Formats: sequence, structure tokens, C-alpha cells
Amino acid sequence: MPTSEIETKAAFYYIRYAQLWEDADILAEGLGECAGATLVSICSAGDNALAMLTLDPSKVVVVDLSPAQIACLNLRIGAFRNLNHTEFLELMGARSSTRRDVLLAKSLAGLNSDTQEFWKTLTEDVVKYGAGGVGKFERYFRIFRTRLLPLVHSKKAIDAIFVSRPKVERQMFLDTRFNTWRWRLLLNVFFSRFVMGRMGRDKAFFDHVEGSPAQHVARRIHHAAVDCDPAENPYLHWIMKGTHGAALPMTWREENFEVIKERLDRVEIRPGSLEAFISTGEKADGFNLSDIFEYMSPDVFAQVYETILSASAPGARLVYWNMMAPRRVPPAFANQVTTLSALENRLKARDKAFFYSDFVIEQVDG
Repeated sequence: MPTSEIETKAAFYYIRYAQLWEDADILAEGLGECAGATLVSICSAGDNALAMLTLDPSKVVVVDLSPAQIACLNLRIGAFRNLNHTEFLELMGARSSTRRDVLLAKSLAGLNSDTQEFWKTLTEDVVKYGAGGVGKFERYFRIFRTRLLPLVHSKKAIDAIFVSRPKVERQMFLDTRFNTWRWRLLLNVFFSRFVMGRMGRDKAFFDHVEGSPAQHVARRIHHAAVDCDPAENPYLHWIMKGTHGAALPMTWREENFEVIKERLDRVEIRPGSLEAFISTGEKADGFNLSDIFEYMSPDVFAQVYETILSASAPGARLVYWNMMAPRRVPPAFANQVTTLSALENRLKARDKAFFYSDFVIEQVDG
């Protein structure tokens, strides 16, 4: 398997994403029936890999190039083992707390020394923002929320976003109360390629992107604010208010807490790229590939896709997102997979992680 292009261009020693910004609800449904299956997941912050445990697989193999992102998963494993659900939400930052230092120490108990040392250096930030708020991407949104958003909209206007309304009223609210010239100026500046590359995503992640990130964000905000109900969107709530409201990501919900806790021993962490799984000769029944293809040139994407097919069992599903760089099965392999278009379209309409322009589900034939 070729070395990922992004591996040579971006740094992986710090937390880029301290929580998942991809909707585990549609991931789980996209993977389909997985009882007894072998699943593979890109780690990122670990939330979606843990969500996959609710599908009752025999194991979830988690891979990632970043030791920092793997440390995020390790912390979650410790938190699920040692905290109750209320404590977990406080530690992660979904709820306010005055005891995150204590909860962090409880979660780290029994974890490997590297993970313990990594998180101990971040204790002050965890106390302030929660463990789900200490990544580069979360810091980017914190600057947006605390320094710039108040110059554009009042707290009353922000709170009003999360009042449930019929779709026609959501459109009216966006048009008449929110989409002001100041708001549009803020989007154009803060979500420009330059600012996002310096403060949000690594600039290397835009190498294969065409078009304006700001215009893309504006389009996707319409999806989150009008097509979907913002009151049910935990990602939008965190961006605008710094915590989660009544709605939580799938992995953080109370109804999934004990199920995930009971199945933690099914998680296998293999540091490195997808090669950490593919080189073993094992076959997977489903892949959560996050948005890794977006960072690859078309040629490298085709090479990587071929190696994934070689490690796929018949009927395996490849599930992934695109934000701005369109990636779907390369033409050379189109006769080996079936795109589940109807399922894709149904789930895309519900995608609460609104940054992404496309959600792909491809099933290996055979």
C-alpha cells in the first residue's frame, strides 16, 4: 500500500480533532448488519470507532497515523470503564463541570504510561474546555464563537437557532434574522482557505480541493439550519455555544453507554495507516474511512482503494465522506462494487455533521 500523501505533509503529534465531526448515526446505518463482523475504522478522536460497537461486531480494528488521535481513543476507553455517563459528559465537555481534573485522573487510571503522560500535560485545557474541546479544530471554533460571533449576533439570536420550528419557519429565521451582511462577511473571512489552513485544518488538507471553503460552508449551513432541525444537531450546538445541548452525538448518549462499555474489549488499536490492517491478510466486512480520500491525489486514491478492496470480504461496505474534493470508486474498480445510492441519499438528508458535501456507501460485489 503506498504511503499516504498526507503522512508526508501534515503533522500528527498534536490533537487535530478532540471529538468526531462526522455523524455516527448515519455511519452505523450505512454499515448495515454487522453482528459478528470484522470492522475497520480510522480513529480520529475515537468516537465513531466506539459507536461501531453498537452494531455488535466481533471486533473493531482502529488505525490512525496520529499518536495524539489514538490517545483520544485511549482516554475514551478509560472514561467508559471508570466513569458513569454523567461524569463522562462532564469530562468530555458536553456539560459544564468543576471536577474535570478528578474525572481525568480517574479515566487515566490503568491506561498505558504514554497516554497518561500525554493527557497530564493537557490537564489545564481539559479543565477549561473538556477533553472534547482541546483539539486544533475545536480551538478554531472557540475563537470563532468567543471573539468574532458576538460582534455579529447577540446571545439571544444564538439561542434562537436551537428552538424547534417547522422547515418553512427555519428558512424565514435564517433569511430575516441570521443571514445578515455581517454574518456573510464573517463566513467569508473566517472560513477562507487561508484562515482554515492556519487555524483549523492543516493547509495540506486543501491540496486537492477546488473552490471556496467559505462558500462551501455557507451552503452547508443552509443544510444544518433549514433542511435539518438545528435543535437536534449536537455539532452545530457545540460550534455556536461551546457545549452540547439536549442532543448528543451517538457515542455520548446514555442509551449507548453501557453497550459500548461492555464491548470495549472488542477494540483493537493498530497505530499506522490502513496498511496496519491490510498487511495482515485479514478480510473486513466494513470500513469507516472518514474523509481520508479527500487528502489524496486521484492516482494515489486509486492505488489505496485497490488495496482496500483486496482486504474486503464479499459484501463489505466502504463508508466515507467528502467535504470539497469529490472521491468515489475509481473507474478501474467500478465493476467490483455497487454504490448504494438510495441509502446514501436517505442518510445524506439526515447528516447532522453538516460540513460534508457527500456521503458514500459502496458495497463490494461477490
